[in-house]
Amino acid sequence: MVASAGPLTFTHLKWVSFTHSCIYLALLVSAFAIGKPEPLTFVLGLSHGVLWIIMSLACIAAARLRIVPLRLAVAVAVLGGIGPFFGSYEFVREERRRRPPPVSAGPTSGAGEANA
Repeated sequence: MVASAGPLTFTHLKWVSFTHSCIYLALLVSAFAIGKPEPLTFVLGLSHGVLWIIMSLACIAAARLRIVPLRLAVAVAVLGGIGPFFGSYEFVREERRRRPPPVSAGPTSGAGEANA
């Protein structure tokens, strides 16, 4: 799997996705909890929309370059418009999947072993 293609890396996309989720959360709080203050709600809404378009295009390109799996790109491009949390979750899931398994020390000899 290709790790990067210039600035289009898994790590960069992951952090932009997390930033996008924070902006969207701020938009939700602004719109529903604190009474839609303007121009804050407009700026957050515009930021969410523009970031969703940029992330969609970037993740589709990254999927074509095999930087991210298709499932992650679809989560960002399709579900990201209604909630970028789906994409952020998929980045966390993919990062865990890529993590090498922990190395076990194996069985130890000594006390506590049953000899059968």
